[in-house]
Amino acid sequence: MPTRILPAVGDADAVRSVTTLLSQLPDAEPVAPVVDSTQLIDTLARLAAESVDELPEVVIVHERIGPVPALELIREVALRFPAVGVILVTSDASPGLFQAAMDYGARGLVALPLSYEELASRVQAVAQWSTGVRRHLGAGGDVFTGVGGTVVTVSGAKGGVGATLTAIQLALAAQASGRSTALVDMDLQTGDVASYLDVQFRRSVVDLAAITDISPRVLADAVFRHDTGLALLLAPAEGERGEDVTDRAARQIVSALRSRYEVVVIDCGAQIGGAGAAAVEMADRALLVTTPDVVAVRGAKRAVRMWDRLQIRKAEETTVVVNRHSRGTEIQPPLIQKITGTAVAATAVPANFKELQSVVDAGRIHELENKSSVKQALWGLAAELGLVKVPEGVQKAGRFRGGDRGSVSLRRRREG
Repeated sequence: MPTRILPAVGDADAVRSVTTLLSQLPDAEPVAPVVDSTQLIDTLARLAAESVDELPEVVIVHERIGPVPALELIREVALRFPAVGVILVTSDASPGLFQAAMDYGARGLVALPLSYEELASRVQAVAQWSTGVRRHLGAGGDVFTGVGGTVVTVSGAKGGVGATLTAIQLALAAQASGRSTALVDMDLQTGDVASYLDVQFRRSVVDLAAITDISPRVLADAVFRHDTGLALLLAPAEGERGEDVTDRAARQIVSALRSRYEVVVIDCGAQIGGAGAAAVEMADRALLVTTPDVVAVRGAKRAVRMWDRLQIRKAEETTVVVNRHSRGTEIQPPLIQKITGTAVAATAVPANFKELQSVVDAGRIHELENKSSVKQALWGLAAELGLVKVPEGVQKAGRFRGGDRGSVSLRRRREG
């Protein structure tokens, strides 16, 4: 059986060199190379969604791949696609880098300039390892879900537009439907998730920032288990400590959460630093919450353009959620879509703060009544995003049905 090899190489000269040598390897079936980290993860996720057997046995990662650094990319591939063997191609073949690559999950290292013998030997060894892992698991291949948990980030076009409320209700909807769910407060200086849920806590996301290998036990020690069943990873009580969470630490934390929870919802707030940017880049769905007013929509447009300039996320890969919507508002979702160049969620959240005031003031947002039109819309949004499991009879009971004309019924979203 031929060995499928997927090169991840951003440099044009390196692409030619790698593909030429790969084409000469016996029993090798090189796949068309990918040019950056995002394309690699997307390609592997698409193949895994079809079948684990569709995944390549070997992935070759060049040291100059971007925008995610090579070692961080290797860690993410190892966590999300455990049966895929990764080889790092690098000009630094020192023992220190070799050890680091192994720690991050690589199965081998090949030095530049490439030699046929060394590349052939490494590919053969890694392919045998990958085949052995799949054979060992046999019918238990369901263990490899491939794409891992779904990560959704929620950012605000500006402060006060309702990003935190949106993130909490999306997480509550996913948890209530039977999915293991983590809610992360990545608004590191001004995060309010703990206040909304009336939580007193000791540990925060900062406690994971300096840990290079986040084991299940370490992660369990850092999260707070809420009465609703949500696993909360909260922002630090002292905002200045948020600077300890670097973009590298954020990638590691998100990868660890994704491998252990079915749904991970991250509140990034309105001011996105390095950690929040890393989360948005890694997310399966990136939401940007705005209200239908000129200032907020301008803020949404500014954020989208910044994300594009920094190569965090393209506009068409971002979904805007319109909060405090009403039919009498001059700025409607289609206009927001045109201004921002993004997709706009079919579910708009109605303007009805009276429903929220008592639970917000009490810090008990999770006790918002089921008949609340705001809750119905936000839980409808969770269904639109595919975050909830919908058992038979739930739709008839109206649990996830939208509460106003801005909401779309669950039946239409599922069929669409």
